[in-house]
Amino acid sequence: MLARALARRLDGAGLHYGWVIIATIFLSTLVMSGAVGLPGAFIVPLSKHFGWDAAQISSALAIRFILYGLMAPFSAALIERYGVRAVVAGAQVLVVVGLLSVLFVDSVWQLAIGWGLLIGVGTGMTALVLGALLTTRWFVERRGLAMGVLSAAMATGQLVFLPLVAWLIDHVGWKLALVPSALAIVVAGIAAVLLLAERPSDVGLKPYGATGNEPAPAPVETGAAISRAFKGLAEASRVPAFWLLAASFFVCGLSTNGLIQTHFIAFCVDNGMIALAAASTLAMMGLFDIVGTIGSGYLSDRYDSRKLLFWYYGLRGLSLLWLPSSTFTIYGLSVFAVFYGLDWIATVPPTVKLTARVFGPEKAGLAFGWIFASHQVGAAVAAYGGGLSRSWLLTYAPSFYVAGFACFLAAIMSLMVMRGKRDPQPVAASA
Repeated sequence: MLARALARRLDGAGLHYGWVIIATIFLSTLVMSGAVGLPGAFIVPLSKHFGWDAAQISSALAIRFILYGLMAPFSAALIERYGVRAVVAGAQVLVVVGLLSVLFVDSVWQLAIGWGLLIGVGTGMTALVLGALLTTRWFVERRGLAMGVLSAAMATGQLVFLPLVAWLIDHVGWKLALVPSALAIVVAGIAAVLLLAERPSDVGLKPYGATGNEPAPAPVETGAAISRAFKGLAEASRVPAFWLLAASFFVCGLSTNGLIQTHFIAFCVDNGMIALAAASTLAMMGLFDIVGTIGSGYLSDRYDSRKLLFWYYGLRGLSLLWLPSSTFTIYGLSVFAVFYGLDWIATVPPTVKLTARVFGPEKAGLAFGWIFASHQVGAAVAAYGGGLSRSWLLTYAPSFYVAGFACFLAAIMSLMVMRGKRDPQPVAASA
């Protein structure tokens, strides 16, 4: 097995194989998230080509967000049942087929199947839950940093490919603009099959930073994925912290990929910018997100995650309230791109950290799966709501105001998670 041989060689050089796992999942997450972000660049060309309005296209894209989130808890169960490599490979096949299916559509319902159903299910199988599950398996120390790296890949992938896609749409047409993303997913799939391992013990290692004094992990059931996922929800729903984390993460989805990722380019075009310039601004956010999210992971290893979330949501809310009144130029939006980009997915590492502390490493994957599902329901609400706002009110601005004020509520809820307890203890496994 290549992974075992490479792990031995790296261990002899003083490098833990957990970092290879992180690098492999980083690549996979980057390109799969790129597939989630691509449709935002296609709203205008699809509207021109087919004559569909923003609400119709947004309804198909909202399905993608809902399934992207709802697959999360089942993804955790599927990974535990069938293994990470099988799940990742299957997901990547679905996404490539979904991406290319738009070449053959001629109605909105067909778009909903390809870019809604197939991309939603496929990307949902390899979303943040995959990172949360593997970081809790492979890391005792530096878990927040590792999750920060993977979170940055998710947000950055959704944004950084957009300038290339926008350029390709303008110069070679929207159909050929899909090819680079599909090829990148194939390359990431090959790397995943060759390098991924389920657990440190599979390559003869302990988790990074393990001393041998950690409590033995709770036994993991291997029953049907669907029943396990719903059992995980039933257990998590009895914990008040779960509802606070899920509600705040709903707002996270509402204020990031559901709104900015989906409608930002069209919003800028409405205000006189060209699509390529708007896509470049999004890519700038993606680059700053790498710094912000990795930095958030570093901070979550050292400071109270609840206080970090309070500041992240509060500052994000301020930036969203400011955006509609900004000057829609590269210079004017650069300030927003830097400020908002640093905060794009910075909420993920502290949320994962709190989830792991409340539910323990073996139950954190399923619990976070349902919390992430809430995130994507929020994203779907914003994706569809933004389209309705544009179609009915002829402006996206109300969507940004609603999201901004919702962020203030999420900031307050974050402080209430396990209030009065500095280090929440994991929930005991049920009998």
